[in-house]
Amino acid sequence: MIFTYSRCNLDRRQRTLQRFFEILPGATSWGILLGFILLSLWEPLVAAALIIAFDLYWILRLFYMNIFLALSYARLSWERKTDWLKRIDDTRDIDRSLRRPQAASSGNKLPEIISEVINRRELAELKNSGQTVPSYDDIYQLVIMPVVRESRDIVEPGIKSLSEGAFPSRRILVVLAVEERSSPEIRDAAQRLAAEYRGRFLEFLVTLHPDGIAGEARVKGANATFAAKVAVGFFTEKNIPFENVIVSCFDADTIVNPDYFNCLTYSYIVTPNRTQASYQPIPVYHNNIWEAPAFARVLDIGSSFFQLIEATNPEQLVTFSSHSMSFQALVDVGYWPVDMISDDSAIFWKSYIHYDGRYRVIPLATTLSMDITQAKTWRKTLVNVYKQKRRWAWGVENFPILMRAFLGSPTIPLRQKLRHSFKLFEGHISWATWPFLLTFIGWLPTLFAGREFSHTVLYYTGPRITTTIFSLASIGLLNCIILSLLLLPKNPAKNTFWTKMGQALEWLSVPFIMIFLSGMPALDAQTRLALAKRLEFWVTEKERKKAADK
Repeated sequence: MIFTYSRCNLDRRQRTLQRFFEILPGATSWGILLGFILLSLWEPLVAAALIIAFDLYWILRLFYMNIFLALSYARLSWERKTDWLKRIDDTRDIDRSLRRPQAASSGNKLPEIISEVINRRELAELKNSGQTVPSYDDIYQLVIMPVVRESRDIVEPGIKSLSEGAFPSRRILVVLAVEERSSPEIRDAAQRLAAEYRGRFLEFLVTLHPDGIAGEARVKGANATFAAKVAVGFFTEKNIPFENVIVSCFDADTIVNPDYFNCLTYSYIVTPNRTQASYQPIPVYHNNIWEAPAFARVLDIGSSFFQLIEATNPEQLVTFSSHSMSFQALVDVGYWPVDMISDDSAIFWKSYIHYDGRYRVIPLATTLSMDITQAKTWRKTLVNVYKQKRRWAWGVENFPILMRAFLGSPTIPLRQKLRHSFKLFEGHISWATWPFLLTFIGWLPTLFAGREFSHTVLYYTGPRITTTIFSLASIGLLNCIILSLLLLPKNPAKNTFWTKMGQALEWLSVPFIMIFLSGMPALDAQTRLALAKRLEFWVTEKERKKAADK
């Protein structure tokens, strides 16, 4: 279908629909919160019953998420030892690879057996699709890294990781996409990096995105789109087919592990209809994790956990932060939106609509690392973390555009429309309301209870039921603590027993984080959208301690 993925230049009917769906998330979130408060005042018995029902639903959801978190973490751990080049070599002769004896007959351990079972299933699906299998030697990588005010010490580690990986760097085109409004120091640093590292790659380009292009906002997607159009000219001149190019749009602080591009390339090769898919790794925030305050560390570990859980449900997975896709698809859909803040999720929805629902996200069993938001002071870090999470929550801006597209599309199956609409809407509503319901509003029926309610059985049993539910929730929290300790990189400082205890006790800050650094930013974003107070793109401040300061 022909649909412009934008809120701008709409006719009267589309503007009306756009505003209705912009108001709906914020109105729903505020309606739930205020409704529970008023109900606690006027009908505490009903409010208490609803709160208990919600708590039961929440604990079941928590156990469900913990199960899949553990499974996803296990898969990630198993695949760390995978020889991706060998897997890629298996795609050269699929019949031979499928005839090879299974790992179980060689006495391998269970994780290796499961990994090979998954590999065989992927090879069988590729064979049954009847599609051409591209050669590893014909695959190129395009890495676009938008830069606004990130200094060289932030950008260079990522560039270095690209050059030192297992994938041949001579088949990687790096584009450092610098904004024209960046300071002369940032622009000069980009040129010096290009001069120093150019010989290690296929090419190292520095683009300068002009300010004030008509129809563009000051957002990362506009900068990345300008850089991608430059890359189109490069690959066209080199006669390299776009379908053989995988484009990755990375934040400037992104560091890839040595096997990242081989894992990505394998997934690209074995995926049927590979150009109609995005490829999502698990983002971790390890670059400066031991320098950041505890609350910021716990919050971003939680973000990684959320992506681990989402990876277990590929049918509803949406791209987040640094990810990859076919360059052919990027060109076909018209690049990233140039007037939206949430470009990482918007490019998925834009592609999904362009291909009439025949577009998906493939989870990658690998990680890439970024920075935790950090400033020079604890207080400034707190403010920056709030702003970053509000920007993430601004992904709700996709909801009204997506709903307009769904209403106007006769080709996307109704079941898919309902499934994606509900997940996107419910996800944002939960984000904005659950923290308040769990930590504050859930106790109001007891506090506001009148004489009539205070003599009911529910008055006495309600708090006890809620306390029991939260006691059960501690099991889920314990699981998160254990997995966080396993996921964290080694602390350069002495990792004593008391250090590990301190890391575990950091999770006691979860109630504070839920309210002030999760629920409030989400509610803030939805309220701004409902009131048509557009959020400006805010570049996350990046700070790393110098070696002498450590």
